[in-house]
Amino acid sequence: MKKLNVLLIGSGGREHAIAQFLASSHRIGDLICSPGNPGTDALGWNIPFPNENLSSWLPVLKKYSIDLIVIGPEKPLVEGWADYFRGHGYAVFGPSAAAAQLEGSKSFSKDFMMRHGIPTASYQLFTAQQESEIEPWIRSNGRFPVVIKADGLAGGKGVFICSNMQEVSDTIKRFREESFRNAAQQIVVEDFMEGEELSVFVITDGQTYKILQHAQDHKKIGEGDTGLNTGGMGAYAPVPFVNEELLNTIETTIIKPTLEGMKEEGNRYSGILYAGLMLTKEGPKVVEYNCRFGDPECQVILPTMASDLLELMWDTANGHLDQHNLALRDITCTCIVLASEGYPESYQTGYKIHGLERSGETDAHKGTANMAAKGASKGAIKEQYLFHAGTKASGKQILTNGGRVLNVVGTGHNLQESIQSAYDLAEKIHFHHVYFRKDIGQKGLPSNRG
Repeated sequence: MKKLNVLLIGSGGREHAIAQFLASSHRIGDLICSPGNPGTDALGWNIPFPNENLSSWLPVLKKYSIDLIVIGPEKPLVEGWADYFRGHGYAVFGPSAAAAQLEGSKSFSKDFMMRHGIPTASYQLFTAQQESEIEPWIRSNGRFPVVIKADGLAGGKGVFICSNMQEVSDTIKRFREESFRNAAQQIVVEDFMEGEELSVFVITDGQTYKILQHAQDHKKIGEGDTGLNTGGMGAYAPVPFVNEELLNTIETTIIKPTLEGMKEEGNRYSGILYAGLMLTKEGPKVVEYNCRFGDPECQVILPTMASDLLELMWDTANGHLDQHNLALRDITCTCIVLASEGYPESYQTGYKIHGLERSGETDAHKGTANMAAKGASKGAIKEQYLFHAGTKASGKQILTNGGRVLNVVGTGHNLQESIQSAYDLAEKIHFHHVYFRKDIGQKGLPSNRG
């Protein structure tokens, strides 16, 4: 069977996790990561982005005889990179720009859900020029708490729950800041939904789809889900309280109508569809769509898969998902994000990371990802993974280089075991001003659910 040369685009913890499981495939040939990070460097070759002009990728693809392109982050998907590469005859894992609008524009996705009867919160759209109308509209409707969202991509930080008019005013001012200006050309104001959050991940080639896994993210910076939204401070999968009946409801009321609606509108969806849901008293409703693996959800989903990730992506990219039998392992995974203190606002970088060798990384410069070790007792699950996110190599040292620095993942027979495993690993790693939440996964434990 032909080996496949793969280009993986991205540089975060999600991409390191994808690289780890692509590299373990019996089909992998050369794995090229761009730009990659110190962790992916252990698994293949890191190369820099050629430049902003997509045509500059073509000599790179030819040089490395690339068979499959995997696009990790949302921004290049929304900007149409998948369309460009497909137009030049390459197999690509990731949706078209038209399909990626589900994430790239919240106004598009909300209007789409209304057109196709997909349950979501009631909402009102405003342009940036209409921002002065937002506060009077909220006052006249008397809606608190209220959710205010930047329409475009904001790195997971463009959603604010406001409990009073002062918070509304502060949010509107924040959207005028340079970091939000492009994302907030339109603003979505929607009703606050009460309930439990859930992320459901679907893989589809545009014709066939399969529910890949479900997970629960921890978006807030503070323990007890307090403080500002982040890109994600931790996650676990699968979610213990999700049963077959609930999954069937989600599939029939959300997943199928979404994929069929996209196809009807000429935007056939291929790749990962990530539905962020709220389990309300009225049933599951869509909070938002994402057009790629979540980060850090990807880091807990991939270890639960028994299927070969490369074969799964290859079949999806080539429209043959119906020929693939998806298989999962009977384990639970928990991921903890080790962040720079001050994230998601201002923080400092450049600090040496200590403990990588004690946590299982035999070569600190190469940043080995998979630290799976069989338990000493029969039947024990002791797999642990360390994924680089915001790091950089400096000689033989690894330094902090971002807000979310490292992802530590523990596994177990159940959620409690995986939580303990993840925190055992987290305690072995240190850097100046390290911060991580101490309550990741707790809301999924039966003892905390009444």
